[in-house]
Amino acid sequence: MMGWLATQLGIGFMRVLAWMPLGWVRGLGFALGWLLYRAVASRRRIVLTNLRLCFPGLPEHERVAIARQTFICFAQTWLDRSWLWHAPREVLLRRLQLRGALYEFEDNRPLIMFCPHFYGLDAGGTAINMRINRDFISIYTPQSNPQLDEWIRTGRLRFGRARLFHRIDGVKAILKALRQGEGLYLLPDMDFGPDGSVFVPFFGVQAACVPSVSRFARLGRAKVISVVPRLTATGYDIEVLPAWKDFPTDDQVADTARVNRHLEEIIATMPAQYYWVHKRFKTRPPGEASVYDSDD
Repeated sequence: MMGWLATQLGIGFMRVLAWMPLGWVRGLGFALGWLLYRAVASRRRIVLTNLRLCFPGLPEHERVAIARQTFICFAQTWLDRSWLWHAPREVLLRRLQLRGALYEFEDNRPLIMFCPHFYGLDAGGTAINMRINRDFISIYTPQSNPQLDEWIRTGRLRFGRARLFHRIDGVKAILKALRQGEGLYLLPDMDFGPDGSVFVPFFGVQAACVPSVSRFARLGRAKVISVVPRLTATGYDIEVLPAWKDFPTDDQVADTARVNRHLEEIIATMPAQYYWVHKRFKTRPPGEASVYDSDD
């Protein structure tokens, strides 16, 4: 009962926050992010470990500054879901700027949108659903809290003609939708464990990666574009990049290494906005020890 009440109060707070000026929302997010950085020591250690592995040449004080800012970005973008999912449409049209290679959406060729885990990923999905006249699908991991799960699903399906697939739905259902012309909003850059993963470099460190971009592109005969959402002072800038050339190949390991190199280039433009709070190097190659503290 207490869990249900806390969830409802939290959702109610987000509904109210949706009507506040953006500066207030971002200010609250700044304070919350600063508090989380100080209070959640285990997650702070994970972020700093990731940054030390990926940016060994940076001075420690610069990595600490990125870590502190990434908590702030995390909190700000979480609170931004208040207006993304509850504010009037005209508010979102002002705050979400979609630009770039929008012509890639105009044909009916199977399409994969590579959207890595930057904190603005929900803003990117919402902007595309609002402005692009096409059906879309994405892969969704349900939340353990049913009230929270329903709130998130409803928010992500608020605009456009979108569908969410569970991972257990399998590849066949996703490929069928992809071949029928539904665009796949794909977020493949997490460590999902050793099953089905390949080890390729990520900032020079071997990382377990699911080769789903290569696999879906090959089996779905799809082109791949990148969707890059950036948190800005006025909302979000969502850039669509042109279709990748000479992709996929017959080598899914080489393809996945290319995916990571492309991701590294984007991260370099906004390092604090990437999802460093995740244990990106949790799965190690055989014989390698964990890079994280046992308490984390």
